[in-house]
Amino acid sequence: MTTVADILRAKGSAEVHSVSPDDSMLDALQRMAEHRIGALMVLDGAQSGHIAGIVTERDYARKIVLQGRNSATTSVREVMTAAVHCVDAAQTCEECMALMTRQRIRHLPVLDAQNQLIGLVSIGDLVKAIISEQQFTIDQLEHYISGQRG
Repeated sequence: MTTVADILRAKGSAEVHSVSPDDSMLDALQRMAEHRIGALMVLDGAQSGHIAGIVTERDYARKIVLQGRNSATTSVREVMTAAVHCVDAAQTCEECMALMTRQRIRHLPVLDAQNQLIGLVSIGDLVKAIISEQQFTIDQLEHYISGQRG
């Protein structure tokens, strides 16, 4: 079974992009666009990178656009999701998918044994890993079947 550690290794870079709770939503959106990502961790620098929350494109759409607020004058703190569900690197894709489905979320921060942020996995990362695992199984079965005939 594929684990979160496997996914982080496959991504190559475990860099987690972040903003401060006091940054404007415009700054957050610019950072998301620059890195072509849909979510940023919100880290409280006053507490040595403590996870204060997560902010996503969905938060922007629902809490800024639909409420007629201004991105330049609204802080990340006002729209972020403070209750963040995290996982550890040993958890499986299936466990993460179940958590995401139950909580209706699309991103999971990954913490190490010391509760330090070491990565972020998205629903896309998990789907890609599961498809790859299934393709490997299909290839192995096809090889087995074709080997039996010859």
